[in-house]
Amino acid sequence: MEKSPISTFFVRPKPGFSTRGWLIAGNQALPVAPGRGGIKANKREGDGGTPRGTFRLRRLWWRADRVPRPMTHLPVRPIKATDGWCEDPNDRRYNQPIRLAADHPGDRLKRDDRLYDFIIEIDHNTRPRVAGRGSAVFIHVARPGFGPTAGCVAMTSPRLRWLLGRVGPQTRIVIE
Repeated sequence: MEKSPISTFFVRPKPGFSTRGWLIAGNQALPVAPGRGGIKANKREGDGGTPRGTFRLRRLWWRADRVPRPMTHLPVRPIKATDGWCEDPNDRRYNQPIRLAADHPGDRLKRDDRLYDFIIEIDHNTRPRVAGRGSAVFIHVARPGFGPTAGCVAMTSPRLRWLLGRVGPQTRIVIE
């Protein structure tokens, strides 16, 4: 882990490929998969776009039952079976973590696939929260073959672990 976190890193689309991109951190260029709608300046709920802008990293959510706790300067929270995220623009808890009962539908953070083994929560649409402007925008593990996300930024697990050791709550992500 770096002694002090990097201050800013960038996510840029790969020229000619809206669902492929690069995360630039210092002299490292790491492949990423943005949303199926590409990077959008006017993000809307359900559009598949990754929001353009500058955001802070809030915390790391991680699957303590699957992988060891990674080294990071971010606040860390293990993912529990009841952890979810509210994506309903009509709900007062929109774009916030919520507890879900076992039989309740919703975006669960504890998934059977490995995509949410590590989730970096970013502060997109948090101050103020605006209904319909997008929710649950994370940095998480990529699908095999780097398939596009629903609006997040995804990367391989080893690269994400590398990034975790170099970021903290003051780090900014600039999505261009």
